[in-house]
Amino acid sequence: MATSIFSNLFSFLLPPFLFFILLLHSSKNSYALQEKMSTLETKDFHLHVHFIKISSLLPSTVCNSSTKVINKKSSLEVVHKHGPCFASNQDRVNAHSHAEILSQDQSRVDSIHSRLSMNSMEEIDAVTLPTKKGVFVGTGNYLVTVGFGTPTKKYALIFDTGSHFTWTQCEPCAGFCHDQVEPIFNPSKSKSYANITCRAATCNQISAEGMQQGCSSSTCLYGISYGDSSSSIGFLAKEKLTISRSDVFPGYLFGCGQQNQLLSSRVAGLIGLGRGKFSFVSQTAKKYRKIFSHCLPSKDSSVGYLTFGPTKLPKNIMFTPMPKSFQKTPFYGLDIIGINVAGQRAPINSSVFKTAGAIIDSGTVITRLPPTAYAQFKSAFHKWMTKYPRAPPLSILDTCYDFSGYNVIRTPTVSIVFNGGINVEIDYSGVLYLRNESQACLAFAKNKDAGDVAILGNFQQKTYEVVYDDVKGRVGFAPGGCL
Repeated sequence: MATSIFSNLFSFLLPPFLFFILLLHSSKNSYALQEKMSTLETKDFHLHVHFIKISSLLPSTVCNSSTKVINKKSSLEVVHKHGPCFASNQDRVNAHSHAEILSQDQSRVDSIHSRLSMNSMEEIDAVTLPTKKGVFVGTGNYLVTVGFGTPTKKYALIFDTGSHFTWTQCEPCAGFCHDQVEPIFNPSKSKSYANITCRAATCNQISAEGMQQGCSSSTCLYGISYGDSSSSIGFLAKEKLTISRSDVFPGYLFGCGQQNQLLSSRVAGLIGLGRGKFSFVSQTAKKYRKIFSHCLPSKDSSVGYLTFGPTKLPKNIMFTPMPKSFQKTPFYGLDIIGINVAGQRAPINSSVFKTAGAIIDSGTVITRLPPTAYAQFKSAFHKWMTKYPRAPPLSILDTCYDFSGYNVIRTPTVSIVFNGGINVEIDYSGVLYLRNESQACLAFAKNKDAGDVAILGNFQQKTYEVVYDDVKGRVGFAPGGCL
C-alpha cells in the first residue's frame, strides 16, 4: 500500500518537477544567451569607438626615428614643417599659433574655391601676378628633401598635390630670398644647369600653365603667385633633379627663383604634384607612369613617406574612381557618398555631395564639407560626446570639448564612404584637433556655400597610404601605411 501511495505521489510530482528542471535549464540557457549577446554587443560597441589617451594627441619635441617607413627605392621621407624631425629651435619659436594655422587654412580653401568657380581651365590659366587667386601655400605642412644640380645639393621642399610647378630659391637672389635652412642653390656652381630661352616653345607654355611670362636678355622668366601673398619670380630653367641614386632626371624643368616670398617655415621652395605639363607627375611620367603615393604620419614628431611609381600595392588597399569633372584642373577629384559615425550612416542625402563634388588635397589641413552635410555629421558626432563639457570654438572649428581632468576619452569612429562602396575610417589622430586639453575640436569644418567643393584635408589622411593613379583615374586608400 505504501509502495502504491509512493508511486502515485511520484507520478503526481513528476510533471511539475520536470517542468521545474526544464525551466531551470531554459533559464540557464537564457542567461547564457543574454551573456553571449551582451558580450557581442560590447565587442561591437568597441569596434565603433576609440578610447584615446589625451597625451597621445599632444605634440612631442622629440623626433620618432623608429617610425614605420616604407622600404621602396623611389621613396622620400615626409616630415612636418613645424615638427622636430625638420624644425630647428628657431622654427619652433616662430611656429604659427593654432588660430593662425587655421586662418591660413581657410585662406587656402578660399583660393581653391575661387579657382574652381571659374568656368574653364583657360580662365584658371589666366591667373597672373600680382593677383592673389593662386593656391594658398601657407598651410603646406609636409616636406620632402630632393637633390638639385651637379654635384647634387639637397633641399627641403613643400610637396603639394594642388600645385603643378616646382621651384627653388636661387643665387644671386637679384630681388629677395626668404630664410631657408640650407644654403641657397647656386646655379653657377652646377654643371647641369641651363636657362630656357625666350624663343623656346616651353617658354610660350608658361601662360598656359597659370603663370606670368616674361623675358630678360633673351632668358625666359616665370612668375607665380599664391593666395597668401607668397610668390616666386625667376628664370625658367632645366636642371638635374635627384630623387635617389637610381632615380635621376636630367633636364627637369623648374623655376630658379630670384624674387621669392614663401610664408611657410624656412623651406627652399615647392614641388608640385598636381596635374599640368610642368608638374613633377607629368615630367616623370615615362618612369613613374603618373603614379605616386604618400603616407602622412599620425604625429608631427613622426616620419611618413612619398613614393613614386607603380610599386607593389598593399593587399588592403581600396580604390575609388576619380570623377571626370576635375580632369582639366590641377586637382584630384573624389566622389563622396556618405559619412559614418560609430558605424552608422549619418542622415545625409548623397546628392548633397554631388552639387560641387570633392577633391583630395595635401595642402589643406581640415576637411571641408557642404554645410548641410556638416550639420548632420556634427549632430551625430555630438550625441556620443555629451558627457564632456563644451569648449569655445577655435577659429573655423565650432564643435569643441573640454577634456580637462580626463586621462582617457571616448570618441565614436568616423569614416567617409566613397564611390565604389569603400569605407575609409579616419585614424583616431585625425578626428580631433587639440589646442590643449581644455579645447579639443572636431577636425572638420563647413564650407560657406553648398556650391563650394568639398575637400579631404591632410589631417584626415594621416596613417593611410594614399595612392594617386592618374592614368587609371583612381585614388586608393590603404590603412596602416605609417605610424
